[in-house]
Amino acid sequence: MYIKAQEALFVGSFGTFSELPEMQLPEFCFWGRSNVGKSSLINYLCNRKQLARVSRTPGKTQTFNLYKIDNSWLIMDVPGYGFANVSKKLKEKWAKEIGNYLRKRANLCLVFILVDASIDIQKIDIDTINYLGELGIPFHIILTKADKTKDRLVTDFTKKLKEELLKNWNECPPIFVTSSEKRLGADELFLVMENILVQIQKEAENGRI
Repeated sequence: MYIKAQEALFVGSFGTFSELPEMQLPEFCFWGRSNVGKSSLINYLCNRKQLARVSRTPGKTQTFNLYKIDNSWLIMDVPGYGFANVSKKLKEKWAKEIGNYLRKRANLCLVFILVDASIDIQKIDIDTINYLGELGIPFHIILTKADKTKDRLVTDFTKKLKEELLKNWNECPPIFVTSSEKRLGADELFLVMENILVQIQKEAENGRI
């Protein structure tokens, strides 16, 4: 494995999709319900304590936050969905902005949808997963906060999630279990990203992109 996020640079925060700088590097988006642990996971993957700001207040992230990793790939942290303590106007704004991002971001390779494994399955997570399917956006599912519950309950949660998804899907997307506290899951996620980066490099060498 050759990617380990040894160097992480905060590129900037952007209030709208149109403000995002065009980038040529492959980009991986992290998205999930508000307070699901996106910032903690990004910090864990990048081995930084304060690269992404962690907040206990749901809905705190209100910008596109872009990070350059090892000068070769990008992480995009987008505002979480499902937060209650913001105005309807702001919710509508971010639904539109993220929709634009998902449909129009040319260098977006994969979306990681984060789902909290320490609570019951949430309808909004299922709806968001189905939404990505409708858009044809490649994505994987990351279960967060595995340290907040027992291993057997995480196994049960994974089984129930697959059963729920198979009501609408022919097969389940890949699902990974992570814990920022227990330092669990990074190698598996890095392998996914590495395989994508290798494929992109091969296609570039063959003149396909």
